[in-house]
Amino acid sequence: METIPIEIIERRIFLIRGQKVMLDADLAGLYGISTKVFNQAIARNLARFPEDFMFRFTKDEFDNLRSQFVTSSLNHGGSRYLPYAFTEHGVAMLSSVLKSPRAVQMNISIIRAFIKLREILLTHKDLAERMEKLEQMQGKQGEQIIEIYAFLKKLIEAPKKPRKRIGFRLFSL
Repeated sequence: METIPIEIIERRIFLIRGQKVMLDADLAGLYGISTKVFNQAIARNLARFPEDFMFRFTKDEFDNLRSQFVTSSLNHGGSRYLPYAFTEHGVAMLSSVLKSPRAVQMNISIIRAFIKLREILLTHKDLAERMEKLEQMQGKQGEQIIEIYAFLKKLIEAPKKPRKRIGFRLFSL
């Protein structure tokens, strides 16, 4: 069986309703079955897929996704139904529904892709926090530099008073 690179799987993960999800058609393609057969297996096991595991797209969500990517039209020979979206937990649950050797291997690859994306997001979050701290430190240092500059400017612009000479004076008698 051929292995599919994680990068290809990652490109099929979308952010919908604040969750990372995969479409039923993409999952069916990865598992090597038709979307119809895939959705029939899901329909026979709906109790395994609560709303936080799987949900159906709204027309607006699907139109928005379709406008971003070239997908088949509902009016011109494409799917007549709005697609299902599977969260990471839904994909994990698929392993109890689809039991072919290919399905098992694909589940492992897909879960690894979700984990990799999570790690990348955490790394970026950590970097963003560090950048914010640096910006705050830089802001404080900038204020201090401005204060030093203002003090030096005062010293330079201060009126020069004649100084008293320091040292010994010779007196003549």
